Amino acid sequence: MPIFGYMVSVPYVWIVCLFVVLMASCSGFKELPVEYDYSYKGNFKHYRTFDMIKPAGVTDPAMDNPVIASYIIARMKFLGYRQTDRRPHLLISFRMFPDSLQFTGYIQPEIEEWIKSQEENLNYDKKRFDMRTGTLVIQFFDRRQNRAIWQGYATAQYGPIDYGNSRQLRNAVISILDKYRFWADGFLEGNTNPRPADDVDN
Repeated sequence: MPIFGYMVSVPYVWIVCLFVVLMASCSGFKELPVEYDYSYKGNFKHYRTFDMIKPAGVTDPAMDNPVIASYIIARMKFLGYRQTDRRPHLLISFRMFPDSLQFTGYIQPEIEEWIKSQEENLNYDKKRFDMRTGTLVIQFFDRRQNRAIWQGYATAQYGPIDYGNSRQLRNAVISILDKYRFWADGFLEGNTNPRPADDVDN
């Protein structure tokens, strides 16, 4: 089964289990129009662990929502990532923008096409978005490289997100993270033995 450059043999029981879990998690799910950008330096095939970024000092309300955090964690665990606060490969943050803003994204190849070559010397061509009703942004950081390697966000086509509505938040998070389709390294092969956190290839 080819998945973003992987060729894996998944036992039938694995396929059934993943299908059942996916269907259960998407019950009542309404996909939102979203966009995403990524870094050509990302080691997307080699990440296995993650943790949520915890704001230091005074908490920024725009980055603090336990409902959003719980949905992100659930989605990452579904993809086989292990949450740990000990040198995680990925650090994840989010930010709510309830008001209008000018947002900069990038025109890039679809990530599933780029991953086949992993060419690093491509251009980042800017693309401006007029987010008239705000947006939700989810960002992934490579802890070792100390750089953002992926971000996804809801577009203005959807309209405003009601941050007090758990179903809307769930739809937004799932829609955004559905664009990040990399299973944790070794997960589909059934490799559950953790390797050192800093052995990601760079």
